[in-house]
This record gives sequence, C-alpha cells and structure tokens, in this order.
Amino acid sequence: QVQLVESGGGLVQAGGSLKLSCAASGRTFSSVAMGWFRQVPGKEREFVAGISWSGGSTHYADSVKGRFTISRDNAKNTVYLQMNSLKPEDTAAYYCAADVGFGGTHFGDFEFWGQGTQVTVSS
Repeated sequence: QVQLVESGGGLVQAGGSLKLSCAASGRTFSSVAMGWFRQVPGKEREFVAGISWSGGSTHYADSVKGRFTISRDNAKNTVYLQMNSLKPEDTAAYYCAADVGFGGTHFGDFEFWGQGTQVTVSS
C-alpha cells in the first residue's frame, strides 16, 4: 500500500505559477513510479506528467510540455509538480498517483491515488 497526500493547490491568475507536492508513505517510495493527473467535473481523469522511480525518466502531456515540471525527492518521499505560465484551462482537481510497476499515461495504469488538490486559474 501507498498513501498519498497532495498539497499546494489554490487560486492563481493566468500566467502565474504554483508548485504542488505529494507526500507518500507506506511502500518504499523509491521503488514506485509516480504521476500527476487532473480532472474537471464531467470529464475523464487525464494524464499530466509522470516520473520513473529513479527520477531519470519523465514524460508530459502535450498540453503542459514546456510549462510544467515533475520531479521527486526520494529522501523526502515526495513528488512535485512545478506549474508555470498557468492558463485558465489548467483549472482542475490535481491528483497524485503511484504505481509499483512502470506507470503510464492512463489513469488505469496507476494503483494508488491521493485525495486531490484544487487548482483554479483565473483569467
């Protein structure tokens, strides 16, 4: 089991920045792939960014490439999502996810989920 707790969401103006954090506990953090997803009401949860267990491999949704950066600190059992140049269309609940395998880009690829943190970008 992996328990995940997100923080760092909030209200920001378009063009601004936010940094989300996800603290993990339970299984050895350095052995799991991590991801960030987001969801708006009525839509499927969509992939935002993913990172391998070592942090050596990252991948992003096209919509956030060049603006968002995923990173992890295995010593602190924490994964981060730095979000810059935010747009109103980035408004969503953001979820942290963990997978004991290789993760992926679909929500079904991840086994464990946090409760989510709301990000609202005003125009």
